[in-house]
Amino acid sequence: MTWVKVCGLTTRRDVAVAIEAGADALGFVAVPASPRFIELDRVAELAAGIPAMTVLLTVDVPADEMPTLLATAGVSAVQPYGRDREAAARAALAAGYAVLFPVRAVAGVDLSQIPGTPLLDTPAADRLGGTGRSFDWSLAEGIRRDFVLAGGLGPDNVERAIRQVQPWGVDASSGLEQSSGRKDHGMVTDFISKAKRRETR
Repeated sequence: MTWVKVCGLTTRRDVAVAIEAGADALGFVAVPASPRFIELDRVAELAAGIPAMTVLLTVDVPADEMPTLLATAGVSAVQPYGRDREAAARAALAAGYAVLFPVRAVAGVDLSQIPGTPLLDTPAADRLGGTGRSFDWSLAEGIRRDFVLAGGLGPDNVERAIRQVQPWGVDASSGLEQSSGRKDHGMVTDFISKAKRRETR
């Protein structure tokens, strides 16, 4: 059964809906430029007691600061972007946190040396992720290690993506929103249900 992450959560109700629907991981954005940004103290409130992986999206966090930041946020994993992200990812792993490591989906992408679990996403020059655009899924076919597929996924295409690519996991954010930064609860539930249908595997 496919592992599912719902990202960009900002409210307690969003969290509850995702958990009730069966999400395996929840993502919280600590990137000030994002419309889904929330402060660390709010992340800690939302992540407390959650029976799922809790993932903090960060940008430009130095390796020596990463473990403390994750402890302050009360999360169990990080999705690092920006400068020194590989060193920051390795510091998080060494401190006992899980890592989803964002990788741009391009021809010939090599995931063999990626720290943590690769998260394959749509390349974009103007933003880190959450573009709402999918990429050519043929670029992800035949990958021989577990990875998470992201980029433009939603209830309308997640089953097709899983059948074609066979990822270990899927991740969606903007494709589950009624407006920027606000989740559509029906879409969240539908996405998780479709992603976890056994016949899509």
